[in-house]
Amino acid sequence: MAVLTQQQLSKLAKTFEDRTPEELIHWAAETFGNRLAALSAMQQSGSVVAHMISRLKLDIPILFVDTGVMFQETLETRDRIAQEYGLSVRTLTPKLSMQEQTEKYGVLYLSAEGQKMCCHMRKVEPLLEIKGEYDAFLGSLRRADGGRRGDCPILAIDVEMNTVRINPLANFTDEQMDAYLKEHHVIVNPLHAQGFSTIGCNRCTTPVLPGEPKRAGRWRHLGPWSQYCGINPTDIDDGSSTAIELSADLVDRILGQKTDYII
Repeated sequence: MAVLTQQQLSKLAKTFEDRTPEELIHWAAETFGNRLAALSAMQQSGSVVAHMISRLKLDIPILFVDTGVMFQETLETRDRIAQEYGLSVRTLTPKLSMQEQTEKYGVLYLSAEGQKMCCHMRKVEPLLEIKGEYDAFLGSLRRADGGRRGDCPILAIDVEMNTVRINPLANFTDEQMDAYLKEHHVIVNPLHAQGFSTIGCNRCTTPVLPGEPKRAGRWRHLGPWSQYCGINPTDIDDGSSTAIELSADLVDRILGQKTDYII
């Protein structure tokens, strides 16, 4: 095994700034092979990544965390993407149903601390259950989304999952997004047309008024202190996550280097 640091990834990411999302997805597929998956919450950006994977004819599975309290429109979007784009969509679920969780812990999402606990159990833990199956995840974070994502990296380390996170849409502007959606008639969650700029669980997501920040509809009842669920490490850390361990061959492929192993 070899160590891959955030510093090494950040240096590499600087050379990727001018690459298109399709080029970045191709790089990820060539580098990680069948140890690569895409994460999608079935929102607009995730649909674009799924469409690109399908258009590029790449065999990359889509991972979707169904918290058990998703909007029906979100589940239908998942099913359409799987069927119409010919992609393998794998649904991950929490151990407890929402009813079981409520009976055990109460209604957690009514407080900021409870929200963190609820999101961890229903979103993060299902992903942790498959730790070790993949070395990298394609995400759909964009700097144009603002907030903590205003400077989201193209490449980042996920220490908890021991994986590399790749955001091929990091530099994709709102104008580029709109143009791609229109040109390719991308399958989009219908809730976006109903005023939802971002879409999560039905308990904690509301439409957004004109002029409000894009994430104003997430945990609106908790104020500005709760805007992220924690499934994306760069939403909650300061970018100082240090290192993960991967095979030496893989680290060499990621960094584009060749190491001489002398005994």
